Amino acid sequence: MSSDDTALFIPDGDRFLPTGHTRGPWDRRFQHGGPPSALLAHCIEQVEAPAPMEIARITVELMRPVPVDMPMRVSTRVVRPGRKVQVVEALLLGEGGEEICHARALRIRREEVELQTHGVTVIEQPPPPESGTVQQGIGGEEAFAVSGVELRFVRGIFFELGPSTVWIRLCHPVVLGAEPSGVQRACAAADFGNGVSSIYEWGRTVFINPDLTVHLGRMPAGEWICLEAVTHNGTHGRALAESRLFDTQGLVGRSLQSLLVEPL
Repeated sequence: MSSDDTALFIPDGDRFLPTGHTRGPWDRRFQHGGPPSALLAHCIEQVEAPAPMEIARITVELMRPVPVDMPMRVSTRVVRPGRKVQVVEALLLGEGGEEICHARALRIRREEVELQTHGVTVIEQPPPPESGTVQQGIGGEEAFAVSGVELRFVRGIFFELGPSTVWIRLCHPVVLGAEPSGVQRACAAADFGNGVSSIYEWGRTVFINPDLTVHLGRMPAGEWICLEAVTHNGTHGRALAESRLFDTQGLVGRSLQSLLVEPL
């Protein structure tokens, strides 16, 4: 984690100011999907609960491209209150109040429960991040895949078509002055699934995800999140990207992205 005064978003009163580290690969004017997803997760985590709670599932809908150079506000509300299970909504709003992103999260109470388990499937852990190949993404000198995260590939590589396995670590806090939670790290990383497992030729095809869903069986630990990512071809201009998510202790969850596919 960077020790300087840089972050993906700088708080300014009730607004958040994006930095260049949020920039995406498709258009320099707009953000990668990971930073706003992580920001919405951060804001949902700030919503009061009657007992300790953690996000078990979050779905982010990217309603329109998220600008890099525009201050934004986040509005939150509890859609379904409860002592054990809650649904919380967060909206990312532009300067004119227009809705840019919409997130809805399922929160489950955090409690130590001792139960016997049977028939558990053992999933092989990916090779550790220190064994991976470092490679930057695209977007210019200052962009999320270049200066916002560190990427270490243990299977496949950027721009090589097909499935890949990559460890991803935030280089900066999501919000200045706040240590990113495991959920924020998972959301920031999971939005790379379609990019690192593309089955479509870069530079000739668009395969943008208008949404991102992350399911977590437990809170990720540490700075690194690993994606075992694969893209499945669809029909009529769409596809599906899915990733298994790991931390250095094992499997933590899965993510899905619906893809809009068309010639560039």
